[in-house]
Amino acid sequence: MNKNKQQILVCWLKSQSRQVNQWLRLSMLLGLVSALIIVAKASILTALLQAFIMDHTPRESLKNYFIALAALFALRATVNYSREQVGFIAGSMLRRKIRAQVLDRLERLGPAWIHGKPAGSWSSMLLEQIENMHDFYAHYLPQMWLSVLVPLMILIVIFPINWAAGLILFLTAPLIPLFMALVGMGAADANQRNFLALARLSGYFFDRLRGLETLRLFFCAQAEKENIRDATEAFRQCTMEVLQLALLSSGVLEFFASISIAIAAVYFGFSYMGELNFGSYGTGVTLFSGFMVLILAPEFFQPLRDLGTFYHAKAQAVGAAESLFSFLEYSDEDQGNGHEIPVEGPVNLLARDLWILAPDGSKLAGPLNFFVAEGQRVAIIGASGAGKSSLLGVLMGFLPYRGSLQVNGQELRTLSPSLWRKQLSWVSQNPTLPAVTLRENILLGAPTADDFKLTQVLNNTYVTEFLNTIQGGLDSAVGEDASRLSMGQTQRVALARALICDPKLLLLDEPTANLDVHSERLVMHALESATRRQTTLLVTHHLQIITNFNVVWVMSGGIIAQQGRYTDLAASGGPLADFASQIQEL
Repeated sequence: MNKNKQQILVCWLKSQSRQVNQWLRLSMLLGLVSALIIVAKASILTALLQAFIMDHTPRESLKNYFIALAALFALRATVNYSREQVGFIAGSMLRRKIRAQVLDRLERLGPAWIHGKPAGSWSSMLLEQIENMHDFYAHYLPQMWLSVLVPLMILIVIFPINWAAGLILFLTAPLIPLFMALVGMGAADANQRNFLALARLSGYFFDRLRGLETLRLFFCAQAEKENIRDATEAFRQCTMEVLQLALLSSGVLEFFASISIAIAAVYFGFSYMGELNFGSYGTGVTLFSGFMVLILAPEFFQPLRDLGTFYHAKAQAVGAAESLFSFLEYSDEDQGNGHEIPVEGPVNLLARDLWILAPDGSKLAGPLNFFVAEGQRVAIIGASGAGKSSLLGVLMGFLPYRGSLQVNGQELRTLSPSLWRKQLSWVSQNPTLPAVTLRENILLGAPTADDFKLTQVLNNTYVTEFLNTIQGGLDSAVGEDASRLSMGQTQRVALARALICDPKLLLLDEPTANLDVHSERLVMHALESATRRQTTLLVTHHLQIITNFNVVWVMSGGIIAQQGRYTDLAASGGPLADFASQIQEL
């Protein structure tokens, strides 16, 4: 990672901190209060030692010193605890906000982006990478200011006491950030490699776990076990590289801090022996001045030590931020970021020289020219890869496009994606039921639907046929990945969810795929009545279910190669006849 890239990422990380500036300022203020308490403690402790050892003050008269010292210890513990809590609040708030940004972005970009990476990579980004940014906000940013302000405060206290000791600290202090920067230059690169290795390992392991039964059936489990071992070893090596740099950085910090404190101690030792007679403004070195400086010297370097410790957190955050920055800053202007409200009423579609694009800009289908009137039912058939699902994806606003695609006379990219999607419903061949119960999954389509509407949809989609066979009825749990329902039952529930909101546009992507004959018949009966109430586009390989559709599009090579009524196309031959023969051969 070059320096310019690192600077861009650091600026992006700092720009995110504006959302919790008040908490960061409070953390820095508490750090300054803690430093003032340290100075006060050092003053009281040295005054106590001076009075007890040199002035031979009776113990009874020093009681107030001990009380003040105990109170300062308790106060500093309270302030440090409060500072930790404030830092944690700032870090946790930032993590939640960045996660919300990622999830909102995923919702806006849609399935095409999600399917472009393994599920493990997305989970790694949402969990590990964002978690590893916590210390950057909770500790590193406030510590940057404290590492300047606290040493400056201590120098202001030390210089009037002994200018030589102050000069020693002042001249040796820059060595720590200098060598910290030299050691830390490779830390961001090491962390970036570590996160990439973790993302690869997470995605690889998750995908293999999902396909475990297939691997066993084909006797590939042992080979994949070796591959996972190799990926784990690569991640271990990257992690150890990060730890080595962290330990080296800490060692350098401790070395130079110890050297500086040792020089100050040697100076005072020789001064007490009468060998050195400078630095104390001609008054001689007293026990008070020596102890005061030697007590404050470690505290002078402590903020720099802490910054060195949290510098690793900065490198970790920069490494984690690269993929987040690239994802969140991706320009999706062609994908529909409009704010216009869609026109109410039945939906018609008009496409002129429409090119459907992948998220990376490559062409998926086109050019397409078509018109779909209000309430029309269109069946789309074609071989795999012909562009059918891509067409549904662009209509849902999940894929960018070039050319013109109008909805009721309005360009699709100018419409508000969230408002537009409220006017349509989509049913896929592998529906997902994310909620706990049947009722909750169906009401996802219309949370405010009343019982009459719910009962009507259940009857129309034949969900009532199997309700009495499962314990709990509508309030029964569907299980993880709808494991307690058959594929046909799951498909009928998904269809009920799609129809309960009375969509203006219904998009169906192979809704009868992988169904048994009985379930397919019920789903098609439900679709036969449902598709007559709105504009419908149906993608299918089953020719027997599209005979009553208004128009059939035969897609091939990303274009509409043939269109018309099914009976006319079947009689004329061409692409539809070729496709039908391919289906029969299969």
